[in-house]
Amino acid sequence: MPGETEADLTGAEPTHNRRRPKQPIMEIDGRKLKPATLMMGHGYDPSLSEGSLKPPIFLTSTFAFESAAAGKRHFEGVTGIRPGGAEGLIYSRFNGPNQEIAEDRLAIWEEAEDALLFSSGMSAIATTLLALVQPGDVIVHSAPLYAATESLIGRTLSKFGVQWLDFPAAATGEEIGKVIEQAKALGRVALIYLESPANPTNVLVDLDAVVALRDQMFSGESHVPPIAIDNTFLGPLWHHPIAHGADLVIYSLTKYAGGHSDLVAGGVLGGNALINSIRLMRNTIGTILDPHSAWMLLRSLETLELRMSRAGENAAKVCAWLRDQPQVEKVGYLGFPENDRQAHVYRRHCTGAGSTFSLYLKGGEAEAFAFLDALKIAKLAVSLGGTETLASHPAAMTHLSVPAERKKALAISDNMVRISIGCEDADDLIADFSQALRAMG
Repeated sequence: MPGETEADLTGAEPTHNRRRPKQPIMEIDGRKLKPATLMMGHGYDPSLSEGSLKPPIFLTSTFAFESAAAGKRHFEGVTGIRPGGAEGLIYSRFNGPNQEIAEDRLAIWEEAEDALLFSSGMSAIATTLLALVQPGDVIVHSAPLYAATESLIGRTLSKFGVQWLDFPAAATGEEIGKVIEQAKALGRVALIYLESPANPTNVLVDLDAVVALRDQMFSGESHVPPIAIDNTFLGPLWHHPIAHGADLVIYSLTKYAGGHSDLVAGGVLGGNALINSIRLMRNTIGTILDPHSAWMLLRSLETLELRMSRAGENAAKVCAWLRDQPQVEKVGYLGFPENDRQAHVYRRHCTGAGSTFSLYLKGGEAEAFAFLDALKIAKLAVSLGGTETLASHPAAMTHLSVPAERKKALAISDNMVRISIGCEDADDLIADFSQALRAMG
């Protein structure tokens, strides 16, 4: 790269081969810049890409080294001989300019030390578990989880002797402590894995209580299990788990971060030590996000705050209307906590109620299907967090593979509809839901 010296390439100073500015601007006149501002240019220097205002898409499988010494140094990072990952570009299974710029920007939202991008939310989860869990270990997790996550832990990892115990998302500290104690009796507790709010019930986990219990129950032990939390439903705008003691934050970036229902991606954020371990696993199994999707994610991050804020405002208005309708049994929306405990968790953890909620209709599957089939503005599709409003039936779709008894225990019922509110006009959405409720008969 222009301006680099041989000392940069061979000595202790890192090389600069990432289309990143050497000294990114994080503050002006002592004022710390907000994430919404930093999304417009952080981690990218136009002068390193022919003056292009936006990062080009780097569609290449491999990158030329400045020297043999630089290549060796980069591979020392990739192989873990030197922690921190590669200091330059090597090969697109390991890193790339688009991915690294997006990782830099994603980390800002959580004030995380580092971040990694993956080809999907599930590849982020799978890579994390493979990096941190050993045969014979025990995983403690909240319930319910996204169905594929439950399958990965309960069906796939169990083949390798991994055991698991869970607790309800709404569990008290005492209940959570009992489960952790049982898990310790079974073997090494490798990880405490949370999903909050739970998918699809929208119940919050008391992260503060989990962190306090973990710190107390593993104090002085050689291995203290990290706490990982899937923050897809609320992050990164309405909940910041690292600030509450979580070690890793996991995302399906397909959802709010991508936000346009046109890409599939995942992310993991956290401290350097854990991220380094997960990066080594990603390098090995090749679950990195492709450059084009990373470039699209950069586009989306620029409007993340605007989109999520509008969707959240819409959801508050729509849910306030829905809960008064005669066809509605209950609205599982964070803005309407079911009890004082959930209200207390919400006040401590969240800065907003989000835009995804569970709608419980009076009736069963037939009534839920009639409602879904009658929608005209809202789209009948799985996923969430897009600019458009989406509605689906978890029991028959995303959580179909969950055994019937477990679905019943977790309140994933036939009369539940999951709705993700988008950026349309709120009154238009209310009109659509009104006619769909009437269509139930």
